[in-house]
Amino acid sequence: MKKFSFLLLSIVTLSGCSSNTSIVNSWRDPDTTVAQEQFKKVLVMALVKDEASRRIAENRIAANHPVFRTSYQFLNETTKQLTKEQKLKILQDENFDGVVTLRLVSKEKETTYVPGTYTGMYYGGFDGMYTGVYGYGFGNWYGMYSPDFYEPGYYQETTSYMVETNIFSLKENKLIWTGTTESQNVTDLGQTVDAIMQAVVKEMKKDGSLPPK
Repeated sequence: MKKFSFLLLSIVTLSGCSSNTSIVNSWRDPDTTVAQEQFKKVLVMALVKDEASRRIAENRIAANHPVFRTSYQFLNETTKQLTKEQKLKILQDENFDGVVTLRLVSKEKETTYVPGTYTGMYYGGFDGMYTGVYGYGFGNWYGMYSPDFYEPGYYQETTSYMVETNIFSLKENKLIWTGTTESQNVTDLGQTVDAIMQAVVKEMKKDGSLPPK
């Protein structure tokens, strides 16, 4: 199995995919697969405005294997004013043959109402244990059961992050795979990056970009 393919598959093996991250859609080049490319040096680029988040995301992926290199080492403030062609030449001179990019497409908040729930307690009690309750006024009855009888509803806010992952072949100078993932309730950026990569690899195995095993 090719080095890059094995590396991506190993990401899935290391830990299970987070239930908070899932693939929304994907596309692969019908003529080229990731497994066929035999990448030897891959640039990892997180396209986010925050430099700290960029470094966390790129470092997380690059830590998996030496084949990955962080983009901030090569494309940073010192190369900001260069043209697209000049930046591409830097990568070619450094012998990169592949690029993986992660881009935040959107961030959406949704508020939903979670209705209240009743417990199994009810006015007649269980098996006649509380038969004396029938003689009580409502105040006494409610005072006995209210702590366990009803859990009130509440509003819950969920934040969803849509992230686009692209894989480019610099040898072919084209996009060979792209997919969008949705992650909810993100609390740790590093773990979310892991989950995105796991979801991406799972989808590539499904669409034939990587061997199924």
